[in-house]
Amino acid sequence: MTDRPVRSLITGLAVIAAAALGGVLAPASTAEAQVAARVESQTRPNFGILLTPPTRGTRGRSSHHRRYDYRRDHRPDWRPEFRRDGTEEIVLVDCGGNPGSGAVEDAVRRVRPGGTLVIRSRAGACVGWLNIDKPMTLIGEGGFDPRDWNRTPSATLQAPDGLPCITVAQGVRVEIRDMVFASPKAGDAACIVGYGAEIVMNRVGFRHAGDEAAIYADGGLIDIRNAIIDAQTIAPAIVADGAVLTTYELVVTGAQTGLELIPGAGQTSRVSTSTFKGTGVPNSFGPRSIGMIIRSGRDYGRVEIENTAIVGYVEGVAIEGASVTMSDSRVGRSDKGVVLYNGELRLTDSRIRAAGVGVAAASGHAVITNNVFAGVQQVIFAESRATVEASGNRVWSQSVCRPSFRDRYRGRYEPYWDPGNGWTCVNSPYPRDWWDDEDGLLGLPYHDDSYRLDGYDSYRQGEGWYDQSGRYVTDDRYTGDDRWSRGGGWRR
Repeated sequence: MTDRPVRSLITGLAVIAAAALGGVLAPASTAEAQVAARVESQTRPNFGILLTPPTRGTRGRSSHHRRYDYRRDHRPDWRPEFRRDGTEEIVLVDCGGNPGSGAVEDAVRRVRPGGTLVIRSRAGACVGWLNIDKPMTLIGEGGFDPRDWNRTPSATLQAPDGLPCITVAQGVRVEIRDMVFASPKAGDAACIVGYGAEIVMNRVGFRHAGDEAAIYADGGLIDIRNAIIDAQTIAPAIVADGAVLTTYELVVTGAQTGLELIPGAGQTSRVSTSTFKGTGVPNSFGPRSIGMIIRSGRDYGRVEIENTAIVGYVEGVAIEGASVTMSDSRVGRSDKGVVLYNGELRLTDSRIRAAGVGVAAASGHAVITNNVFAGVQQVIFAESRATVEASGNRVWSQSVCRPSFRDRYRGRYEPYWDPGNGWTCVNSPYPRDWWDDEDGLLGLPYHDDSYRLDGYDSYRQGEGWYDQSGRYVTDDRYTGDDRWSRGGGWRR
């Protein structure tokens, strides 16, 4: 061997070693810098009424780099063609108490396309990451009750640290029932990940703690019913990017944002009979706290929200370019109830409780009819690029509903309220059962937002009047219109 080939070989080995060493030493600082940059992009505060849409981040569908690329960034043996199809119709696996054994992953391999995997975890959670590239059904033995999931143990699949619970390949349909998913140290991994897949879940629970969503879908379909998601994350609990989303009887807690949705083309996404509970403490720092962010993608998507409660977020619903219909729903414990940055909004038969603005529109078109607004300092705010049609709305507010007083007769004043733009004030106490369905979901004590004018009940019965400062003057000698004139007899 000559000197030149030897030197070339040594040089090549040195380059490979340096690259490998760099791959070991660099990730910590690089990952930390990436996480810090991502968080910083979401932490710019939004002051005042001027409407600034939430940061889009890195989820645009035009990007050539997917947010979650586990084939590149994580386990080296991940490959969609890695196995031949199994032959068993039903496979039962009990891997509790034996974490990391690969038993649950092997069980997936044994299931034939269209078959069923039954998970039993009597001795503890199954620990593993399921890569599913064929249609199948996943069932937990023993059932699952989302209303009592803290006391009743259920079959559980726990993700390895920093890895997902399940990834579903393009075009694959998976049905999941009676399961609990745990990802206590998820890092930058989502628990459920689908790329153009159909993921149907019923009676499932999630305990997720990490920097990313509990459920992430890039295209495809997500159908989740009778479920509870406890997501301790600054990211949205659910991210549906270009996907068709359907929820029913879903409860989301813990996350800074409940849902980020870019509706897919064609079918309408629906959020029905669901509850989203934030921290309940709106703040002016940290990532924007939003119950639902609905963005527009390449195709102008449609979303329907009905019979849904959204409480404990700075902004209840934020709309960027989509067409959203919201009916029979509640927004509570918010600074801004519904914000229309662009697009279309139809808000009907709903209740909005906000410390600032009920509905704020930067641009687009909003139709706001037959709703209730409580606690607001401004019912509806619209910038010049927005058009708003409002009618039949009622308001309980100590700020908005203060009357003015006009002189009727020699220093005797009557109260009057300026007509609002499609709304009227209500002076009766705010119903307690409504409160229970709004801020009461966060355990907050009842507070009456109505403005009660002293002596108003007697005044409405035809007795007394007010002075220029709005103080009630009791006088039962004159009744009705007689108090505004010299005439009238004494009451006996």
